[in-house]
Amino acid sequence: MRMRFVLLASLSVMTIHAIEPYGIPDPLVMENGKPVREAAQWPARRAETLALFESGVYGKSPALPPWEQCQAETLFDKEAFAGKGRLREVIIHFPPSGTPPLHLLIAYPKTGKPVPSFVGLNFMGNHAAIADSQVRLSPAWIPSRGVGVVDNRATEAARGTDAASWPFALAIERGYAMATLYHGDIDPDRPDWKEGVHAAFFAAGQMEPGAGEWAGLAAWAWALRIAGSYLMAQPEFDPRRVCLMGHSRNGKTALWAGAQDERFALVVSNQSGCGGAALSRAGRGEQLADINTRFPHWFTSRFHAYNGKEAELPVDQHQLLALIAPRPVLVCSAEEDLWADPQGEFEACVAASPVYRLLGTDGFGATALPPLGELVRTTIGYHIRPGKHAVTAEDWKVFLDFADARLLK
Repeated sequence: MRMRFVLLASLSVMTIHAIEPYGIPDPLVMENGKPVREAAQWPARRAETLALFESGVYGKSPALPPWEQCQAETLFDKEAFAGKGRLREVIIHFPPSGTPPLHLLIAYPKTGKPVPSFVGLNFMGNHAAIADSQVRLSPAWIPSRGVGVVDNRATEAARGTDAASWPFALAIERGYAMATLYHGDIDPDRPDWKEGVHAAFFAAGQMEPGAGEWAGLAAWAWALRIAGSYLMAQPEFDPRRVCLMGHSRNGKTALWAGAQDERFALVVSNQSGCGGAALSRAGRGEQLADINTRFPHWFTSRFHAYNGKEAELPVDQHQLLALIAPRPVLVCSAEEDLWADPQGEFEACVAASPVYRLLGTDGFGATALPPLGELVRTTIGYHIRPGKHAVTAEDWKVFLDFADARLLK
């Protein structure tokens, strides 16, 4: 892969990075043009960058409800996985009145001490993540592409149909808890605002989010953060080592949740592409016009104004990665998943590295795409594997290897 070089001049120590010169915003230059040369200046730049993403990309979410105002009920907590772990399902109610409850499914090892955990959204319901008749069958709207889904509702035949994406036993063997929730329980993945969490926050007569207000991805990220609050409050899970993982649209969501919420220790983005880890200005794979036309409910309406005008965006996705700094972030791609633009995801890692280095980490340790299957283990991690758009047990082994390297030292 041929790459050119651009000098990012805002660094206190000048560094050359391999990246195409797309005219992306410098993450270490304030909106008024003032360079950020010291770590003490970063919080101000971080705040204005976060505000740009809130107002123009994902939409500004309501404040997270304090955990003290939430109510968690354990539906069951039983021994599972050949006696090596336990399986728990929890229902979480939170204000304001009328919000749909959050159902969280958690597998965790029996260690007798707090363990690190991963939490992420699933696509088809918790019942699809494991073949267990005790797990609640989601009553929410589900895409018709799912096995065992009839008229957009789950049937008993849907149980365990997405288990390959959630290798609970592997996580338990590695000493991690793995938790998941269905994004459609919180907000259905369709451009209809009658169901889901948004309606509880609308003003009188309001029918859809206004310009700059949270859309679908932001609502899912909001729910992820509530799930994180639950894990951080339970004695079985280490509150300092709760990690986020998301694949595809859920990967975009995990990045946004991790950018907003500094309580999360680590974030994994798996093939999140456009609006996730890939640079918008790169011009490859899925473009803003593609994503905003097919999924008009994902981003705030202001984002749609940049369809075909990516160069006019006030931010680009390397700045989303930079908002996670100095916490570890892992970006994963697949060789055949050109729609998610592996090169653009890699280049975003390169372009976010100056912020990580400014904050005292090792940043990103690659200047060219690594060989297939080779994990870059620096604070910004990267991995590309053979194959297509999916999340597999082999991907999870990479996620856990990265977490071991960054959290268990």
